[in-house]
Amino acid sequence: MAKVLRPIGHEDKLTIVDHLDELRSRLIVCVIALAVAFGVCFWQNHALLTMLGRALPHSSSTTGQHGLAAVPTETAQLRQAFSIIERGASTLAVSRHLSPADRQSAALMAQGARDGAKALPGSASPKEKPITIGVGEPFMTTLTVVAYFAVLFALPVLIYEGYGFVFPALKPEERRAVWPAMIAAPVLFVIGVVFAYLVVLPPAVHFLQGYNSDQFDILVQAKSYYTFQLLTMLGIGVAFQLPLGLLALHRVGVVDGRTLTKHWRYGIVIMAVVAAALPGADPVTTALETVPLVILYLASIVTLKFADRRAAARAAAELSQMGDGLEIT
Repeated sequence: MAKVLRPIGHEDKLTIVDHLDELRSRLIVCVIALAVAFGVCFWQNHALLTMLGRALPHSSSTTGQHGLAAVPTETAQLRQAFSIIERGASTLAVSRHLSPADRQSAALMAQGARDGAKALPGSASPKEKPITIGVGEPFMTTLTVVAYFAVLFALPVLIYEGYGFVFPALKPEERRAVWPAMIAAPVLFVIGVVFAYLVVLPPAVHFLQGYNSDQFDILVQAKSYYTFQLLTMLGIGVAFQLPLGLLALHRVGVVDGRTLTKHWRYGIVIMAVVAAALPGADPVTTALETVPLVILYLASIVTLKFADRRAAARAAAELSQMGDGLEIT
């Protein structure tokens, strides 16, 4: 494997068997990286599931239609009664008109009211847990989550091996153009995943679970919940590759900075359509996904204009050199 994965130059001549050996060796490296990442993720699957459960509401009660916790009427009345008792007993506990024994009794009454309020359903506000309805669903759902995270963590190795297989076919100037993309692709993907996890998923789950919740007995199924989260993070991670895609189109002469600037309205509409096609087509998720795509589109305009200036400078330099050569002849 070490022999096959040696650095290969653009001028090296390899047979079909050599190419297949190199491909096999790089696939073996990818499989090993995935296996190691899968093993680590499976070892820490509790932490991964807890992390994904961050966006779930509290199990204290059902969520109201505005996303606020709504408790049963009897529980709310009991909590209010305990609060009144606690305030009154606390006032008596510091009153100078009572004997020390009475003040101590009042303090004990206030403490009892506090303990009673804490013992009511929903006072501890534990996190809701998704449910499973199949015999093997807990195990299979865990494996699905672990597999997604294993691919995410092994992504730099996979990209490196993919580029390493293609690199020998590229010319030196093409390699200089590909190296930044090789570094930027996983960085943008990870930024998209982190953005989805921190910014998009909490309000999206909050809205979807809280909408019209007074009309439904809401239970969150583990498989659908984790699949929604993972596909959303994956989709936004891929969507964050937008600047690289536009740079590739610029490289082959399809678009330039002027084109993107002239048709920016159509570009924003296309970004909104892409966001709507991502998982979670509710207005909250779509809006949160559209904003970064529009920002990336605007950043791509600046990047392509910079690339246009560099291309124009190179073309002018080449024309100047050609002119000097003609004058000499």
